[in-house]
Amino acid sequence: MKKLFLFALLISCGGFAFSQSKMACCKQSATEQFAMLASNKKFVMSHPKPLPIHFQSSIGKAITYTTPDGKTADAYELKAKTPTNNYLLVVHEYFGLNDYVKRESERIYNALGNVNIIDLDLYDGKSTDDRAEAGKLMQAVKEDRAIAIIKGAIAYAGPKAHIATLGWCFGGGWSLQTALLAGDQTVACVMYYGMPEQDVNRLKTLHSDVLGNFGNKDQWINTKVVAKFADDMKAAGKKLYLHQYDADHAFANPSGPNSNPTATADANKNTLAYLKARLK
Repeated sequence: MKKLFLFALLISCGGFAFSQSKMACCKQSATEQFAMLASNKKFVMSHPKPLPIHFQSSIGKAITYTTPDGKTADAYELKAKTPTNNYLLVVHEYFGLNDYVKRESERIYNALGNVNIIDLDLYDGKSTDDRAEAGKLMQAVKEDRAIAIIKGAIAYAGPKAHIATLGWCFGGGWSLQTALLAGDQTVACVMYYGMPEQDVNRLKTLHSDVLGNFGNKDQWINTKVVAKFADDMKAAGKKLYLHQYDADHAFANPSGPNSNPTATADANKNTLAYLKARLK
């Protein structure tokens, strides 16, 4: 009877250890957690079809660069007027690298002065104005491929590049991940309502401070998520410049109903001041 009891105990402990191991190995990253929001119909419906736009730039151009996984990546580049090691890597939002993102990048380019801007394309050449399709594209992003695209862009900028990052929504979370991947080349990171990194040990490896623009009405990157991010950054010994607005998710997107001009203007003012101070 005693042997039978010990055998049962070993089986139950083994099963518990297996379940714990399974839980640990299946823990989602911050970017995977955000991508899973596309399974939420309410989240998808909060991203209506963008208003029509056709933006034609005289200075921006499409580029291709190699990535560490043996493939290539597409991007959109605004080259500085005179040679500089200052780079801003921009990550698109929910609908992909579209004309709204390119237009916003050119506006930032003109406001900052002498800086190179590269708009990354984590959807690998795809974009859409259909919200359901955009959700599928966001969920289809493989983390290892996204990291390869980012590392390829960092290599394209070169080992002497001073790298700042910026992104909105889906790209807000990836802006922070790009800053982490750029290591000691990182000089700045701007997040607009993106999913924060939740591993304090990873945040400890950041080589810059972070500016975060968030909406208090956001149901997904909500005030609880933002408060935890602030606590985690403090625990990691990193500075977070936090700006919170009486606004909803995607408040800085001019193509949607959540657009909030007042919040957008203040966030833009703070963002430009922050970037100018670090991209000298």
